[in-house]
Amino acid sequence: MGLTLIRNTKGKLAKDRPKIALVLAGGAITGGAFKLGGLKALNDFLVGRDIIDFDIYVGLSAGSLLSVPLAAGLSPDEMIRVLDGTSSKFSAVGPRQLYTPNVREIVGRPTTVARDIAAWFPSTVADTLLSLPELPSTLHDALGELLRSPDRAQLRRTLRRLRAGVAPRKALPSLSDAVPTGLFTNAPLEAWLRANLEGLGLPNDFPGFCDARGRELYIAACALDTAERAVFGPGRHDEHATISQAVQASTALPIFYQPARIDGVDYVDGGVRNTANIDVAIDRGADLVICYNPFRPIWNEVDLELPAELGGRRITDQGLKGVLNQVFRTLLQSRLRLGLEKYRHHPTFRGDIVVLEPKEYDLDYFGLNPMDFGKREVALRHGFESVRHTIEQNFDSLEDLLHAHGLRMSQVTAAQRAAQIVRERGWNVAANLPPSRANERARARPRLRVGDAS
Repeated sequence: MGLTLIRNTKGKLAKDRPKIALVLAGGAITGGAFKLGGLKALNDFLVGRDIIDFDIYVGLSAGSLLSVPLAAGLSPDEMIRVLDGTSSKFSAVGPRQLYTPNVREIVGRPTTVARDIAAWFPSTVADTLLSLPELPSTLHDALGELLRSPDRAQLRRTLRRLRAGVAPRKALPSLSDAVPTGLFTNAPLEAWLRANLEGLGLPNDFPGFCDARGRELYIAACALDTAERAVFGPGRHDEHATISQAVQASTALPIFYQPARIDGVDYVDGGVRNTANIDVAIDRGADLVICYNPFRPIWNEVDLELPAELGGRRITDQGLKGVLNQVFRTLLQSRLRLGLEKYRHHPTFRGDIVVLEPKEYDLDYFGLNPMDFGKREVALRHGFESVRHTIEQNFDSLEDLLHAHGLRMSQVTAAQRAAQIVRERGWNVAANLPPSRANERARARPRLRVGDAS
């Protein structure tokens, strides 16, 4: 099931131009490439109004890196050229922007802790010497109270007073303070996006960008100190933050990247707080929300009679990496599902929602490292094939829903465009391994979830 539809409309909307929003969840590097391939496939089916003609763009984490150029008018085809480094409009993002070591903290934090520890010892000795004149008085009072009430509770109070009299006034610096807040810094990513927006002649501030493009753009992050969601955009959280700064905040994946500091506030990846932020688009009056979430758990019904390469493996056979992969995917998707449920019978939202996700039996995509820069092409192809097949298998239902919002679809056009990209990139679309029995059973299950709200 790569598609979920939540439908509240009945027939075509009365509006001449319904408001359409594209909401892109996270996914890291390979998830971002996967989404780009899927967006290309979706766009291939659209006739007359493309993805870059939508009204609202909401991005989170890797989704923010895609939402900005889309809102700027770069088509999925052009963004694939950006991925290759062959675009004349947008420079490619490379390892330098993604894997710059956090040298300042890797070197600076241990140095600071070592200095503080070295200063702690003489400071502690000095404090102890200064407290010695008061020690007899403290000892006299404490022992006197103990003699008057010689019980266990009084003994504990006496010992606490004695310890307070001679204990260091400053705590020993913790060695954990020497650990950097992230292995890498994504500051070069902010500089890359800032330069590209300048190259397009577009403002790097939300109000100016939205006025210039006639589109609404929102980027979500998580404020570290308060754990609250921060939505950057026109009239939102911090309108003074630049677009490139907001993307830096939204992509600051914990542990991998250090938190991004904007105007004195530390931010981390928006996926920490929310999976997609569909509500942002709905609050802005979207009639149709198309959401793309690349993280979902795998459906791995094990058949140990089969060899490992054909599905006879448990997730635990992959070790801790496989377990964490499945757990985090489950957490992210279940959180999204809980958020979607309230819109099935929402008292005020009368629009529709389309959610695109990977197939639950896509073992190859499941096995990709989210931060593996070298697997971008593999993820791109997987995303393209996944969405293309999902739309083909559910074409009538999706076409009917999109038609209500003025979007036209064509299978013929999509087939022609698909043949072109397969030919240009040399993809062997039939190069997949034979399906396992478990995956065959997954394919036999219903492919589409439709919520028809009354």
